[in-house]
Formats: sequence, structure tokens, C-alpha cells
Amino acid sequence: MNCCDLHTHSLYSDGSDAPAKLIKLAEDAGLGAIALTDHNTAAGLPEFMAAGKQSRVAAVAGCEFTTEYQKREVHIVGLFFPPDAWPEIEDHVDLLRVAKDNSNRRLIDALRADGYDITYEEAAKLTDSSVFNRAHVARVLCAKGQVESVQHAFRTLLDESKGYYVPAKRLNPLLTIRFIKMYGGKAVLAHPFLNLSPVELRTFLPLAKEAGLDALETRYSLFDEGTTRQAEALATQFGLLQSGGSDYHGTAKPDIALGTGRGGLAVPMEFYEALRP
Repeated sequence: MNCCDLHTHSLYSDGSDAPAKLIKLAEDAGLGAIALTDHNTAAGLPEFMAAGKQSRVAAVAGCEFTTEYQKREVHIVGLFFPPDAWPEIEDHVDLLRVAKDNSNRRLIDALRADGYDITYEEAAKLTDSSVFNRAHVARVLCAKGQVESVQHAFRTLLDESKGYYVPAKRLNPLLTIRFIKMYGGKAVLAHPFLNLSPVELRTFLPLAKEAGLDALETRYSLFDEGTTRQAEALATQFGLLQSGGSDYHGTAKPDIALGTGRGGLAVPMEFYEALRP
């Protein structure tokens, strides 16, 4: 009960588990709190929060927004959204979904043109979300033996540099932070250093803080101790709270466990308590 996980995914984005199952897994892991932060959707929140009401684990309604800063993908997590904000999340990302669907269709068409055995429908049926993403394409390719693994697909065919995948237009991170704050949520910069360098972060964070950014993820499955210390220093420098999570996706990322990541993750409950409205 001394740890939490404030960054997880269900089958409503690119995870494999139902939202209610995440609550059960959090109970089994002994977590005190868990947030569902599916990519660009609130569709799983009703089931997740209903399951949370029957659990000793505190359930947090969240969403992970895909944004772009200076042509770099930046993920902003919103936490503690009230129920009346959930439909607004869907409206906020509606144009993003249209753009993503168009990107998906271009990707599938390009792969098929070069002889890869995959259809739009095969990838789409792997998620309950209204749109799929590259992870679902990778799973189809892997299941058919056309790539060695999901990770191999991302390093090869699905890497942007290979020409098959053209990213969809993304949200503005500062406007997204303001949106989160407008509806009573807490805004968190997810996994710093994965997409922005330390120099870029020191340029971005003052702008994000002015827009209302509340916290920085300092504990993350892929962070070693040195990266965690760097993130903590940035949070202190810019007067931000700390957050953290596993980025759990179930079987889609089998090496990442809920709550503990690759075995060494521990997100203190104090992070949850500090962020809680």
C-alpha cells in the first residue's frame, strides 16, 4: 500500500487488459492507487472507475495525450479528471483520431504495396479503441511471422525513417495542458528524456509550467537511477511535483509489470497524495 502506479493502459488504447482487470492486478500487486491513462481516449474510464469503487485501491481517471513540440512527440498525462470531463476528452482529441485513422490507412496501404500480409481490419480488431496504432500493426506482423517481435517491428518497418509510417498531426502540448487544467485535472509530463533532450526540456518546461504543468514523471520503467536523479533535479528546478508509473500495457509489453516495471520501479504513494485534488 506504500506504492502506486499513475501510468497504465488498457485495451481501449494499446494495452491488452480490460480496465476492471487493472484494478484487480493492482490489488494483487498491493498498490495503494492506480491511474488508467489510455492514449487519447476516456472510453475505458467508466468501467475502470466503477471497478475502483469496489476496491481498496484508489482509482484515478486519466488520459495520456499525444502532442508535438518542435516536431518531437511529447506525451502529456492528465490525472484526476472528473466524470463530466470524460466526454470533453473525446471531443478534444476528435480531430486527432481522424488524422490518426488516415495515417493508419496510409501505413497499411504502403506495407501491402510492398508485399506484407496485413489488412486494416486485422489491426483494428485488436483494440476496443476507435483507432489503432503502430503497436497493433506490429502485433499483426509478428503473429504472421513477418517480423521477429513487436520491438523488432518498431526498430525496422515501423520506424518513421523507413518511409512506411507517416505520423498524424498531433495536439499542441501547451493547449493540452490548459485543457487538462480547465477540467480540473492535474497535468504531468510523461517519461521525460525519451523524446526530449535535457537542453530541449529546459526550454520546454518553463513554457509548460506557465501553461499549468503540475508534475514531471521521475519514476518510470525505463529509467535507471541516474535518469531518475536527473528528472528529480528538473522537477525541483522548475517547482514541479513528481509522478511516476510503469506504462503497463499487459501482453503488448510483456517485460513491463504493473507497479514494478522491469523489477526496480517503486512510485511512492506520496506522489499520489501530493497530486490528489
